Amino acid sequence: MRGSVIGAGSFGTALANVLAVNCEEVRLWGREPGAVEAINTRHENATYLKGIPLSERVRATTDLEEALAGSEMVVLATPSHATREVLARAKTFLPKGVPLVTVSKGIENETLLTMTELLEDCLPEEFHPYVAVLSGPSFAKELARRMPTVVTIASHWDKVAQRCQKALQTDTFRSYTSTDVVGVQYGGALKNVIAIAAGMADGLGMGHNARAAIITRGLAEITRLAVRKGANPLTLSGLSGMGDLVLTCTGELSRNRHVGMELGKGRKLPDILAEMKEVAEGVKTAKSARDLSLKTGVELPICQQVYEIAYEGKSAKNAVVDLMTRQPKSELSGV
Repeated sequence: MRGSVIGAGSFGTALANVLAVNCEEVRLWGREPGAVEAINTRHENATYLKGIPLSERVRATTDLEEALAGSEMVVLATPSHATREVLARAKTFLPKGVPLVTVSKGIENETLLTMTELLEDCLPEEFHPYVAVLSGPSFAKELARRMPTVVTIASHWDKVAQRCQKALQTDTFRSYTSTDVVGVQYGGALKNVIAIAAGMADGLGMGHNARAAIITRGLAEITRLAVRKGANPLTLSGLSGMGDLVLTCTGELSRNRHVGMELGKGRKLPDILAEMKEVAEGVKTAKSARDLSLKTGVELPICQQVYEIAYEGKSAKNAVVDLMTRQPKSELSGV
């Protein structure tokens, strides 16, 4: 079997390493010639996964046609805001009748489309049945180091999810299948926004009580919006919901939590982002969450505060005051 991964960031590279266990060859596409050369000669992505050896079955390229030729499974691992542009360049070379798995955790700002909806918007209808999404608690560095990781793979066509499950199964990587494509994606995208809020609480020194409250009420927000969009609420209590939320809100490797912590310390967002090699998806998703809240009428108080901090210059301390002084309500009232 030959697999392809489009996007040589940390997660794309780590997943290529997983896919290489069951593939004779994995083609990894990246933009940077230097990184591509290092992967091919030193079997290491020194930019994003320094010191972690990659399988010799992983071959990198800057040529999309070469990356996709003869592939039997395609993983799309570009940041959500770059997916449409890369897909426009790649679609001519995409093989037909093979799973197309997105692992990007975001919601496009302009259209408010999830990543599978974006794929369907960009690609001819014949590709649509093969679209799938992989999500769940999975830091790239731990994945690349072959530490035990468990995720969810969702597709409207269960046979596609099962094909992906089989291709990715190893002794340290396990996946469960689902047909709840909506729930898996909303859990994966919105947890990044909540993680920024949890990081801000940590940066402000507010303690474990505040973090637990943000995680719990954050899950309530994610579930409300996801269910409004057609998700099964049980999905949000699973790996791609609660599991990913807890990891991203508490883990030291979380980019979104890091952004929040620095905001909580009083730093400016542009300065924080300028220091980061990789994308913190929650920053852009905060805008999508605010716009979805306005569009659907679903209240998202935590996401709203993160949006105001990121895009309107509100202070983290004032955001906490506004959240804590909201009108008292029943916990199960829906808001």
